[in-house]
Amino acid sequence: MTMSAEHARSYYLASANAMPQYPQLASDLVADVCVIGGGFTGVNTAIELAQRGLSVILLEGRRIGWGASGRNGGQLIRGIGHEVDGFARYVGEEGVRYLQRAGIDSVQVVGDRIRRHGIDCDLRWGFCELANTPAQFAAFKAEQEGLAALGYAHETRIVEPQDMSQVVGSGLYVGGLVDMGSGHLHPLNLVLGEAGVAESLGVKIFEESPVLELVHGETVHVRCAAGTVRAGHLVLACNAHLEDLEPRLSGKVLPAGSYIIATEPLSPDVAAQLIPQNLALCDQKVGLDYYRLSADRRLLFGGACHYSGRDPADIAAYMRPKMLKVFPQLADVRIDYQWGGKIGITANRFPQVGRLSQYPNVFYAQGYSGHGVNVTHWTARLLAEGIHAGHSQGLDIFSKVPHMTFPGGRVLRSPLLALGMLWYRLRETLG
Repeated sequence: MTMSAEHARSYYLASANAMPQYPQLASDLVADVCVIGGGFTGVNTAIELAQRGLSVILLEGRRIGWGASGRNGGQLIRGIGHEVDGFARYVGEEGVRYLQRAGIDSVQVVGDRIRRHGIDCDLRWGFCELANTPAQFAAFKAEQEGLAALGYAHETRIVEPQDMSQVVGSGLYVGGLVDMGSGHLHPLNLVLGEAGVAESLGVKIFEESPVLELVHGETVHVRCAAGTVRAGHLVLACNAHLEDLEPRLSGKVLPAGSYIIATEPLSPDVAAQLIPQNLALCDQKVGLDYYRLSADRRLLFGGACHYSGRDPADIAAYMRPKMLKVFPQLADVRIDYQWGGKIGITANRFPQVGRLSQYPNVFYAQGYSGHGVNVTHWTARLLAEGIHAGHSQGLDIFSKVPHMTFPGGRVLRSPLLALGMLWYRLRETLG
């Protein structure tokens, strides 16, 4: 993949709403907070800070929504990390309950923002987890009971094996769990709409303004090619694209490739046969498949997280067999769009949120590992609380979870992880 400043040539780009061009930074400016990164994390942190009365400058090295925020699967699904119960030794039982609740409430934050500001992003409610094995299906009952214990306000229902045609037109699955409090949307239109909200609140947004140097101190100096920002606080919201800007953080996130294809528009009958209730769907495999219908009835099919550091030469050729394994009836359907890019993966599949111990006026959030649509909005609120009030209980809880640096450095960390994931997939196949 080239590192062009323009967005991936995706279905989302082709169906995007108005895309204003923000200026490049071309002067020396001062603000309370400088945010680096124009995805969900950066834009929503800017909104939260501006709503608290702080002046904010947002710098994006390419275009708003250029990264994973503008090209992901568009699945708005509850949850924060994988198996947060396992972090009890770090955050305690109360901390685990906070994280479980945050995984639910973060979806509500997104829904509220869309409604409050009238953002046109094709939001539809309804999601179904798909079981590939009887053991996975059996676990759905405990998951449903756990949600009830947390006071989950939305409808959930178990889908028995014989009833799976009610949610998906595939014979591949042995059961499901429907959740009407999760859903799907057009992610690029969401982040573009949110950037408009940020600008309306006084946030100054600059695109195509990559940061070349950070000079730390009581005031942080952020240098771009044609201008500098001086700010009392800095937010690093670069995720998989942080690179060498802050090596203490970049080594803790693996930039992994993720890919999506979009079919030609399907007839109403075919679309209804594939996904009768227009749900977002996701299976339980290590290399999971996720898919949904777009507003114009295309099947958007994604997954195949790539850890090798190399992108497929032909994404459609790579992804189409995976789609046909689920939906063989689409053998003659045309693929109109293919795209991909990097997402941020952490070793423990839990987001990294906090402030740098060396520089307490530098905050960060990264490594959402597939839960970025909702969790970005939640962590943005925590970052803003920590900056504005000097303290955030949620930020403290997230910060207690330790994160390892991937071994091997920039050159070897991707191949080493690829080998590890190959073992998990082999075990999954043999099991």
